[in-house]
Formats: sequence, C-alpha cells, structure tokens
Amino acid sequence: MTTQSPPDPIPLLPGLGTTWYERGTRYWARRIWTAVLFLLVLAFFCYIALRLYLGVPRSDLPPAVRSVWDWTQAAASGVAVVWGWMKQRRDHRRKLLAPPTPQQMWDAKRGESRRAGGLARAAVLPLLIAAPVLPAIVAWGVGWLVAMLTVREYPSEVGARCWMAQRM
Repeated sequence: MTTQSPPDPIPLLPGLGTTWYERGTRYWARRIWTAVLFLLVLAFFCYIALRLYLGVPRSDLPPAVRSVWDWTQAAASGVAVVWGWMKQRRDHRRKLLAPPTPQQMWDAKRGESRRAGGLARAAVLPLLIAAPVLPAIVAWGVGWLVAMLTVREYPSEVGARCWMAQRM
C-alpha cells in the first residue's frame, strides 16, 4: 500500500495557511479559533448595539409605545438574522460555482484590508443615526457571520484544490 505524498507547492490561504490541504487537527483548530474570535467581536457589537438602543431613542418614547417598539425591534431582528443567513448562503453558493484561485484570494484580502480603515471611520456617524434600528442591523450581521462560519468548505479551499488539479 503506497501513500500519496502531497504535491510540492501547497498554496497558503488567508486564515488557513496550508492546513486546508489535509483538513486535520490544525485545520479545525484554526477554524474554531477564527469562529471564537469572530463571535467575541460580534458579542461586543451586540452589546454596543443594545446599549445604544436602550439609550436616548427608546427612553424618549412613552411606555405604551415603548413596548410596541420593543416587539417591533424583536420581530425585525428575527427577520434580519434569517435574511443575513440567506444572503451569506447564496453568496457562498455563487462563489463555489466560480471559486477563486489562491492569488485571487490574496488580492481580495489585500483589497479588503486597504478599505477597512476608511470604511470603519466613515461608518461611525451613520451608525449613530441608525441607533434606533441598530439591533436589527446587528442581527443581520449575526446571521451573515454565523452562516459564514458554519460552511463545510470555504470557496478559497475549493479554488485552491481546482488550481492544484490544473497544475498537475
């Protein structure tokens, strides 16, 4: 019985390194660590959204309207979680149909890193204006992120496998 050795150049993928090739313990440890970090950041955003929601916009409402507003927010948040989940799953399916090569993945990662600082600064004022509906916005993010973290295989992995198959 012969064991097949891995091909020479296993490409590095953002967030996974070369662990994606064998999908062993290191791979799953990286995936779990990524999920834990993302969920901690998400918990922080949920806390901030809740604190902003419980602040001025809600406290200015009369008690009768406040309970209606709270139930409306709960319903909107429930719908937003499902919407975020569905949006991510559709995007994931679309990306699996045309998976990126490792180089395209790194180019996309580099582009996201360049835009992140400016987008974070530009989003502060709109978030403060959107404070009354912030729980629903964050709920959409929760659905999107949980759907991203629970996929069986990332499009970058599929793209790298296709890229390696073409090179052999």
